[in-house]
Amino acid sequence: MTTSNSKTITVKLLVDKRNQNVLFAEAGKDFVDFLFALLSFPVGTVVRLLSKNGMVGSLGKLYESFENLNDMYMQPNLKRDILLKPKESADVPNNLGLLTNLESPNTRIYYCSRRHDVPYVSHDHNATCPNCYNKLGYQASYVPTVSTPITKTDGFVKGVVTYIVTDELEVKPNFTIASILQLEKFNVKCICDLEEKNVEVSMDEGVKLLKESLQSRSVLTNVFLRGIQLEDVKSQVGNN
Repeated sequence: MTTSNSKTITVKLLVDKRNQNVLFAEAGKDFVDFLFALLSFPVGTVVRLLSKNGMVGSLGKLYESFENLNDMYMQPNLKRDILLKPKESADVPNNLGLLTNLESPNTRIYYCSRRHDVPYVSHDHNATCPNCYNKLGYQASYVPTVSTPITKTDGFVKGVVTYIVTDELEVKPNFTIASILQLEKFNVKCICDLEEKNVEVSMDEGVKLLKESLQSRSVLTNVFLRGIQLEDVKSQVGNN
C-alpha cells in the first residue's frame, strides 16, 4: 500500500529453503528504528491499527465499549480520542514514515487568560476552564522532557553498521561472528540450503509486523514467507 506519508524500507532476509523459515534479516537503521518504535505505541493505537476483531485477548472489546459508550455517561470536556486515537509522546523520535506518523504528538497547549489558584491547560483550544468557564484560548509552548533534544531524524540507533534481526525480533549489530553464530544456532549443515531474499517493507507489512510481534516468535517468517492475512488491513490503515 502506498500513501503520501508512507515510505518503503528494503530488508535482506536469509531464508532456510529446506525448512521454509527466516533465519535472520540484515537490516539498516531505518528498519531497526521502526521495530524499536513499536515499543512506544499506546495500546489504543495498537488496537485501532490491528482492528478490534483482529486483537488477541479482550482489549478489542474494551476499545469498542469505550468507543460506543453514550455521551451521557462520559465526563464533560472529555475527548474520546485521548484513548481511541492517543498521541505518541513528543519525546519519542520519529523518522519512520511507516506507522508512527499516523499519530503525531500534539504539542500545542492552551490555557485560560485569567489567573487562577489552580490553573488548567488543554490540547483543545475550545475546552472550557473549570474555574471561570471561559475558553482556554491562549497558547503556550511545549518543552519536551529530555535533557538532550532529539531530532526527528535521529531515531534510536546509529547508522554506522547494519543489524541482524532474528525471526523473533532480537536485534544485534551485524558483525561476521554474529552471523556465524546465528547459522550455528539453527544447525545449518549446507550453505546450499540458504537463500537471500530482498523484501520491501511498507505500511501494510508494518501493521503485519506489529500484529505478529504480539502473538508469535516467528515474526519475519509469518509476515514475509507465509503471507499472513490481516482482516481489513488496507481499510483500517487507509481510514487513519
